[in-house]
Amino acid sequence: MTDRQWNDLLAVLRGEILNPLPVGFIVDCPWLPGWQGLDIADYLSSETLWFETNRKAIETFPDVWFLPGFWSEFGMCTEPSAFGSRCVFPRNEFPFADKIITDAGSIAALKVPDPAADGFLPFMLNRLRWARPRIEALGHKIRFSVSRGPLNVATFLMGTTEFLMAIKTDPEPVHRLLRVITDFLKQWHALQRETFPTIDGMMMLDDIVGFMGEPDFVEFGLPYLRELYDVKVTVKFFHNDAPCAKSIKYYPDFGINLYNPGIQTSLTEMRRLSGNKLTILGNIPPRDVLAQGTPDDVRAAVKKLLAEAKDPSRLILSCGGGVPPGVTTANLQAFLQAARG
Repeated sequence: MTDRQWNDLLAVLRGEILNPLPVGFIVDCPWLPGWQGLDIADYLSSETLWFETNRKAIETFPDVWFLPGFWSEFGMCTEPSAFGSRCVFPRNEFPFADKIITDAGSIAALKVPDPAADGFLPFMLNRLRWARPRIEALGHKIRFSVSRGPLNVATFLMGTTEFLMAIKTDPEPVHRLLRVITDFLKQWHALQRETFPTIDGMMMLDDIVGFMGEPDFVEFGLPYLRELYDVKVTVKFFHNDAPCAKSIKYYPDFGINLYNPGIQTSLTEMRRLSGNKLTILGNIPPRDVLAQGTPDDVRAAVKKLLAEAKDPSRLILSCGGGVPPGVTTANLQAFLQAARG
């Protein structure tokens, strides 16, 4: 993000209303390589192709806030790789990490990884070190430390079904697992901030929050997320595009001030449940409209969202979740046109 975009974001978080309303999108390897005409493997393995694709995005859509911006990543393999997961990289499919926890009894042997040395994390940092002068030459800066959240990482290591079952059958080992992951994530975010002093935001993504009922979230999600967000940064950004109705009321209490939801809960209801304390980045349908709809469909969805948002404060127009594969330049331009009125 540029200095102006960052300052405008802070203004929106304070409740100030920008005219026109800002537009922002989470973008990473599900969308950027296909939009640029690359295979996913080439995008993830080449610093130059990665940088040029992100550069093209910010230059094609200069009025869009791309979040976190120049996201250095290896897809869903990023954090699991530090724990020793076998990471699989198909040529033009999303990479995935094999689980390493076969049963709750094996959790006791899990150690906290070193984010400065383990898995793909050093390569993530090296890519950003290489890119930093090039990013800043474009007038942008590295603004966010980024990771998946503790529940999300746990499901990569253990399997989603297995993890959700274990919170009922083996709660003590699950807390041990989440303790190890949380300690690791705290170190990982701290290392990103130390490496890039321009970072003043934290972004975590954890859809597993939406797979839980409220009591399970309060026991297994809330304490670890609260601990992770207890850092001195200005923007505390959370993504959960699974259902949020059972958990959203807790988000402001542990510091989150920017939230990217899915489409299961209306903007009006999210504001009611959260006491209107969150800035919402959302939330037209990402797949069915932004990716598969026509430009007219996109414009109609944005106008519908604007009509629902009777109070335009604390709103950044976006889709519900990250930008999915297949979104065209024409559809993003239609989104911007509708946002400008």
